[in-house]
Amino acid sequence: MNVQIEASWKQALQDEFKKAYFANIADRLKIEKEQQKLIYPPGSQIFNAFNLTPLDKVKVVIIGQDPYHGPKQAHGLSFSVQKGVAIPPSLMNIYKELSDDIGMPMPKHGDLTSWAEQGVFLLNASLTVRAGEPMSHAKIGWAEFTNAVIKTISEQKQHVVFLLWGKFAQEKRTLIDERKHLILRSVHPSPLSAYGGFFGCKHFSKANEYLVSKGLDPINWTIA
Repeated sequence: MNVQIEASWKQALQDEFKKAYFANIADRLKIEKEQQKLIYPPGSQIFNAFNLTPLDKVKVVIIGQDPYHGPKQAHGLSFSVQKGVAIPPSLMNIYKELSDDIGMPMPKHGDLTSWAEQGVFLLNASLTVRAGEPMSHAKIGWAEFTNAVIKTISEQKQHVVFLLWGKFAQEKRTLIDERKHLILRSVHPSPLSAYGGFFGCKHFSKANEYLVSKGLDPINWTIA
């Protein structure tokens, strides 16, 4: 795989790119493309989160599980969809909590690029998926790579807020040094669980309070 990735990440993750599991990811994606399988997001957007949020700019990490597997949805940012695409239910619930937490007006689209550009690292545990087949690339090596990414942030940064929503994301807690960072946990914003503790968690205002307490600029969560 010809990895087009922002320079600070390329430096920090250079050892990962040389490992056998990463070569396996590249081989699997190549084979599936040769088999005419449709893979999301497009190749140029697989590392979109990294390219929009350099390592030295990371302030908040939001961990998702799998890219969206429908047409024109996934563009390399967890929970985010491209403009012009219907806002998915989990993201709609994130917006509802933001409205209750900080009074944010309900956005008209689901593109979270403005968050990424401010230092919100929107990381999916798997960076690709076959069209219409959720979790289809969960076991091809991406988990090893993204676990290394989380550990790299924990080791090389200070005062990062990790938002761990749902059991899957919370399992990443062991990769994070809680002496240096803030971990905020809740159930997943999915309609199946949001009323069990996501609504009312106030993670967005809590994240900003923590950042400001450490002398860092808060995130403007409002989606224009």
